Amino acid sequence: MADLKDDILSEKDEPESEDETYEVVDLTEYARRHQWWSMVFGNNSGPLAEKYSVTTQIAMGGVTGWCAGYLFQRVGKIAATAIGGGFLLLQIANHSGYVQVDWKKVEKDVNKAKKHLKKRTKQAAPEINSFFEEATEFVKKNIVLSSGFVGGFLLGLAS
Repeated sequence: MADLKDDILSEKDEPESEDETYEVVDLTEYARRHQWWSMVFGNNSGPLAEKYSVTTQIAMGGVTGWCAGYLFQRVGKIAATAIGGGFLLLQIANHSGYVQVDWKKVEKDVNKAKKHLKKRTKQAAPEINSFFEEATEFVKKNIVLSSGFVGGFLLGLAS
């Protein structure tokens, strides 16, 4: 990285002329000289097991899993508080006489929505199955990373 920065700085130090010339930086040569660059931006597009060591995969999976679990926990608590608080306020308003709720109509609408959802899930089944097949294939190819993610996710939920 310092080589690239030095090249850029040296070009700025030169006096400007009408015919400015620019040096073309070959990233493949730069990647050969710097191992971290080739690890991050390598041309190997196969499973992660071919690119990184087992410890790196577990660490990457664990950190991303922990972040996802922590966010899931926080968002879940906020959503549960908002929904529960809304129902509580609705019940207080109903009990105090500010709001009249037609619970039979609510029940009828909920049952109607259930039937509609059942109909829609039968239509979407092939799309969902293909998604699960792709996810299963990814987990099989990257079992170490996936297990690190699951462990990190559970730790994130617990923290």
